[in-house]
Amino acid sequence: MKHKKILFVCTGNTCRSPMAEAAFKAELKRKRIRWFTVQSAGLQAETGGGMNPNSKQALTEAKIPFSDTFTSRQLKDEMIKEAYAVVCMTESQCRALEKYSNVTSFYRLAGKEIPDPYGKSIDTYRETLRGIRECFPKIIKGLKLDSVEE
Repeated sequence: MKHKKILFVCTGNTCRSPMAEAAFKAELKRKRIRWFTVQSAGLQAETGGGMNPNSKQALTEAKIPFSDTFTSRQLKDEMIKEAYAVVCMTESQCRALEKYSNVTSFYRLAGKEIPDPYGKSIDTYRETLRGIRECFPKIIKGLKLDSVEE
């Protein structure tokens, strides 16, 4: 079976969406949910930038593996069209992509938005990662990831 793509989207693809990508990969592996590829992109990303050091630190402290070679990517129409689901951090990001039927948000799936930690303390990044991870059970259920046929 061909892998289906889950795409997490934030603004710059250096803080929230890379953390969500890494943490969701780990969660799917832990739950033995296969057939999904997890990626991320940004609405206003500078292509080729690295992950924010505070994002890396929060992931490392949580013992969540991530790619040392991660580079930010600008969201493109083709990426959205290829995805099984696109999950935005905020409702405003989701509304910007409302012409696509496969776009949703943390709020729509789990009842909370994920605010941008950019420029804030490491504690804010830790809290952001916690907030992202707390939403995963509802995201998995809402996207029906645990019932997709192989």
